[in-house]
Amino acid sequence: MSSLLFILILFTSSLLSPCFSSSSVSQPILLPLVHSLSGTTARYNTTHHLLRSTSSRSAARFHRHFHHPRRPTSSSPVSLPLSPGSDYTLSLTLPTAPPRTVSLFMDTGSDLVWFPCSPFSCILCEGKQSPDPVNITSSASRVSCSSAKCSAAHSYSSSSDLCAIARCPLESIEMSECSSYTCPQFYYAYGDGSFIATLYEHAIAIDASSAPSLVINNFTFGCAHSALAEPVGVAGFGRGVLSLPAQLAMTSPQLGSSFSYCLVSHSFDSDRVRRPSPLILGRYGYDTKSKTAPEQSLSGGFSYTKMLDNPKHPYFYCVGLEGISVGGTKIPAPASLTRVDRDGNGGMVVDSGTTYTMLPSSLYAPLAAEFDRKLGKLHERAIGVETSTGLSPCYYFDGKNPADIPSLVLHFKSNNTSGVVLPRENYLYEFVDESKGKSSRRRVGCLMMMDGGDEEEMGGGPVGILGNYQQQGFEVVYDLEKRRVGFARRHCASLWEGLVSR
Repeated sequence: MSSLLFILILFTSSLLSPCFSSSSVSQPILLPLVHSLSGTTARYNTTHHLLRSTSSRSAARFHRHFHHPRRPTSSSPVSLPLSPGSDYTLSLTLPTAPPRTVSLFMDTGSDLVWFPCSPFSCILCEGKQSPDPVNITSSASRVSCSSAKCSAAHSYSSSSDLCAIARCPLESIEMSECSSYTCPQFYYAYGDGSFIATLYEHAIAIDASSAPSLVINNFTFGCAHSALAEPVGVAGFGRGVLSLPAQLAMTSPQLGSSFSYCLVSHSFDSDRVRRPSPLILGRYGYDTKSKTAPEQSLSGGFSYTKMLDNPKHPYFYCVGLEGISVGGTKIPAPASLTRVDRDGNGGMVVDSGTTYTMLPSSLYAPLAAEFDRKLGKLHERAIGVETSTGLSPCYYFDGKNPADIPSLVLHFKSNNTSGVVLPRENYLYEFVDESKGKSSRRRVGCLMMMDGGDEEEMGGGPVGILGNYQQQGFEVVYDLEKRRVGFARRHCASLWEGLVSR
């Protein structure tokens, strides 16, 4: 069986192919995900600063984006500027003359593609990545107020309401003749920022190195002219109709029915954080003769769990978590983590845009207690480090080889009773603490999961998040056709190199 051709996506406009093709593509597409910290680590004065920034951003995203509506209300909290989190970016191209490449955060926790447009103003963006607004040309068209896409951007408000806001006359609304009236601007919020945007349609290109680029015609995106603490756009990969996979499926169903990524294990190391992580649109083939995929069983070894439908937040990839084992001791999850009720409450969201896993107190507390029971008798608690980083529990190792670190296994609802075994670096971050000066340097390790708070205080919605830090070193596949999420251990840097060289 001949090996499939992978289309390597380049993210520099200087390498763009001059030819674009809008034909359907069935072969998988490979894109590089670039860690947002690869060029920003110098902004952090200390490791404590880095950990505090990423933990604060994780908590803010969880408590606002996953538990508050997109629309502003009188009780919505005001977003404060936070440093960049451990997010990943990809690049798409507007096939204009000349072509324009835009860098976007890849986010499975949202369902909209948007980017800043000129003129662009950003409040509280000091110290963040400088925005690079796009000049929207006359070839881009405004979306109609009567379009289902407009309704989706406005949290599925009725077309009649939206066309009324667009000043379509009453008789035209009653006769469904408002197609010439444009979709009103909409508000969209994340955990650490928000923006107001206009909905446009334009061709978007996914660039190929040795073949015509794949073009998605009439691609719908948000064009933002004002934002709060959000200077960079987002490529939403959630389950909504405006997400990139959903729109890709309209052109190439084989590509839009499944995607996966494999985040290179980095532990905030300055060299490893610069390595590209593969994002695969579609699925690679399976060699039936050898029973393996070309790169050492690349398509095998997945542990799958079913996606749970969320009626209130249909764009989330919710799954059920039954428990977590710490060193062989299984801690059962509360019932709310195993299911989603009719009001959209419960379940765990698999999210590429949140750094650390967030757990409800009813699971985090016994998890941390079990961790402390196994380590607290042997290692001193680093209380000062916990205070300065926002992570807990932390321990001083003081030259000892911490071979007694307990294992950690996630038990999702599935037929696989063994669970997903996390490598140690995915849940324990070890570094040298110099907070009291270089003369008193001490080795310390912190649990990289966070307390999301009491469920009663969350105000509804998902009660847990599987963050991208815990997803390092796994290929995570989102099988949209079979409605399941799969996890398989991979050496992601080698996977990238193997796919690029095909």
